[in-house]
Amino acid sequence: MGGASAEREVSLSTGRECAAALRGEGFEVVEVDAGPGLPVRLTEIAPDVVFNALHGRWGEDGCVQGILEWLRIPYTHSGVLASALAMDKQRTKAAYESAGLPVVASVIESKANVMAGHVMQPPYVVKPNNEGSSVGIYFVHEAANGPPVLDDKTPDRVMVEAYVPGRELTATVMGDRALTVTDILTEGWYDYDAKYAPGGSRHVVPADLPRDIFDLCLDYALHAHRALGCRGLSRTDFRWDESRGAKGLVLLETNTQPGMTPTSLSPEQAASQGISFGALCRWLVEDASCNR
Repeated sequence: MGGASAEREVSLSTGRECAAALRGEGFEVVEVDAGPGLPVRLTEIAPDVVFNALHGRWGEDGCVQGILEWLRIPYTHSGVLASALAMDKQRTKAAYESAGLPVVASVIESKANVMAGHVMQPPYVVKPNNEGSSVGIYFVHEAANGPPVLDDKTPDRVMVEAYVPGRELTATVMGDRALTVTDILTEGWYDYDAKYAPGGSRHVVPADLPRDIFDLCLDYALHAHRALGCRGLSRTDFRWDESRGAKGLVLLETNTQPGMTPTSLSPEQAASQGISFGALCRWLVEDASCNR
């Protein structure tokens, strides 16, 4: 848990929640704040399983997974390749497209070019290509007078993605089963605070959608999970432009280590299917392995 990414605080919250749930399930749990000494610390602990509650770079992008493979310690969630692939938004889209899944137009551009002038017709979204939790996202409105001014934390290369109007939907896959669909309601953009602050957003589970759209979300989420080679739990996010029907549903990204905080989406979806938080954490531990 923890680590050094921009999502450190979310990971600490996830770690605390999962540790408490696993203790409630009868497991002996050691909480480790992941840092440069992680391989030595894991060797000292000699765990049966590592529950990976890290989010963002180094913990969700194949790096920690590689360490765990090297140490031959079974671990939860996706393996090296799927983790690295899903963390790179542009390569994720390429995998989606090769599987016949619908995506929205995007380009990878330098920070300098994005600030120098519009690289696509507004409205569009500027985001890091390899971060999650809506960290570092800029929304450029249709009426914007000029390009965005990006802060010093913005990486040198970013994704610029056409904005898709409509509803924010998400679906969790658990093993080989898509659980349900959530409709995420917010006052504005579904940003970091909307995701993690109490009351920041309202989740409708299951989403009140036309049956064909609901089923498409489940089908697309399962196909995305398989196309990326995910294991364990994943969550795929969508935008749906109701005015275009089924053609208005597009995939945005897949999260290989969904948040497990009190306001997180995947535990809510599991609960709606009769799977308690403790049972979900237990399933992840029992699903753990190497060679993922």
